[in-house]
Amino acid sequence: MKYSKRYIAFTGVLAVALLIKFNNFGEQYQTVNRFRGAQLEEETWNPLIAQSVNEGLLSVVIDNKEYTNEKYQFFMDSNLDIMVPVSILRDALNCSAHIYNEDTLLVEKHNSELSFSLNDDMIEVNGKKEKVVSPLIKKNKEYYVSLNDLSNYLDYSYTWNIQENKAQAADVSESATIIPTKYDLRDRARVSAIRNQGTYGTCWSFAALSAMESVLLPEQDYQFSVDHMTLNNGFHLAQDDGGEYTMGMAYLASWKGPVFEKDDPYGDNKTNPDLTAVKHVQEMQIIDGKDYEKIKEAVFKYGGVQTSIYNSLKSSQSKSPYYDRRTSSYCYIGTEKPNHDIVIIGWDDSYSKDNFSVDLEGDGAFICQNSWGSEFGDGGIFYISYYDTNIGTHNVVYTGIEDSDNYDHIYQSDLCGWVGQLGYNKESIYGANVYTAESNQNLTAASFYATGKDSEYQLYVVKNFEDESSLSNMTPVASGKLSNAGYYTIPFDKQIALDAGERYAVVLFISTPDAVHPLAIEYEADDATADVVLDDGEGYVSANGFEWENVKNVENCNICLKAFSNDR
Repeated sequence: MKYSKRYIAFTGVLAVALLIKFNNFGEQYQTVNRFRGAQLEEETWNPLIAQSVNEGLLSVVIDNKEYTNEKYQFFMDSNLDIMVPVSILRDALNCSAHIYNEDTLLVEKHNSELSFSLNDDMIEVNGKKEKVVSPLIKKNKEYYVSLNDLSNYLDYSYTWNIQENKAQAADVSESATIIPTKYDLRDRARVSAIRNQGTYGTCWSFAALSAMESVLLPEQDYQFSVDHMTLNNGFHLAQDDGGEYTMGMAYLASWKGPVFEKDDPYGDNKTNPDLTAVKHVQEMQIIDGKDYEKIKEAVFKYGGVQTSIYNSLKSSQSKSPYYDRRTSSYCYIGTEKPNHDIVIIGWDDSYSKDNFSVDLEGDGAFICQNSWGSEFGDGGIFYISYYDTNIGTHNVVYTGIEDSDNYDHIYQSDLCGWVGQLGYNKESIYGANVYTAESNQNLTAASFYATGKDSEYQLYVVKNFEDESSLSNMTPVASGKLSNAGYYTIPFDKQIALDAGERYAVVLFISTPDAVHPLAIEYEADDATADVVLDDGEGYVSANGFEWENVKNVENCNICLKAFSNDR
């Protein structure tokens, strides 16, 4: 059942408050005074109400999480609807929300599909036309949609409290899941171009960049350079040597890339190290192995998910007992470890087990994008059974892809990223990295890896760092909890002013359930990390936040803890 409490009546208290507010013996007072004691018309009364609401602190609570107009730019329109920015819908309403052709918003959740057209008071709800009060609008480069209309058609309750200036919406659907039983990003123009890795061992890079491109679609249609990712990272690897998802994460987190394919084309074994990143990746979530529901939700909300399989095929033309060429269906059951990265772009819970060349317990398959050209499978796409041994064991979704002007500076000493972990044989640890401000700046954020799910963190800053004793003067700047493992950038609650040449420390306390080594580090672990640079960082670790030691005395490594700032 759907619930909606509209603005049926506003008490005399509000009327008096508004009249007093505009009672300044000026033009506004005269306008209001003409209607005193009369029946006010909506076109005059409603804008005054909206103005009063918008001038105060406007709070919006969606599924028990609070947002305010101080940060997210909510506002009440002249129809007394709370208009919410489309950019937060995906996370706030736990739904799929995308803009097509710069004029159409598609929102999907449960079994509902809503299509809003810009400035049009008619929307489509599961293909049926419905009239709304407040249409989709665009304001200051952001799209806004009515929270009340979303609530009406997505099975949300919705209430407005005029005394508290607060709107509340909550999912009251009886459905246990937000996703359908079948979903294909190809049907929604959210699959990147099919590409061919040729004879090189670059599937990990193709999968990472194809997944990123999918996340940006349909709003932004880009093709990123695999050559640049595979030839301009901090690892000692040739393109024939292969790689893994953590290498791609390190390349992206360090702002080495991505760059456009046209600026560094694939296959010539040449690259331009002077190219700069055209996007900054600030968040990459790792989904627990074999958590099919979370994998599906990630595809639904964000886009393609990078994953790994054991691939018994050598090329698009080779044969395998695990691959049915007739149906483009693959399933490996055995003890071999993953050796190939692909992208999950959809699923079908009813995909018949009879489509596979091996006997299976039940139906169901993921729809996957390969990097073997369009001659493989169904135009480069194939099905992998839910019963495959390795599908869904290692999964990355690129959830924080931002413009390259998001921060002016990055401070880091971990170009190889998360190579290993450090700890005191318990769930928690403190880690600190020391940097020197290059100019007068405001420190605004820090990033780190959560090495397991449900990690809790606290971030601090130490100004005017001199030595370990300075770490007793920590200023708290952020705290929270992260549902998934992965790489995260956390904006500070308040900016920290730094002067040119000032040494400062960013401090992380992290606690990861069941961990014994919760802190991500880079170090020389194997041939791939033989070229890792370890003398570019100054880091400290502590078991309790009081007694600190230089991390080099514990392990010859760098702490994965970056800082971000803007000029001032």
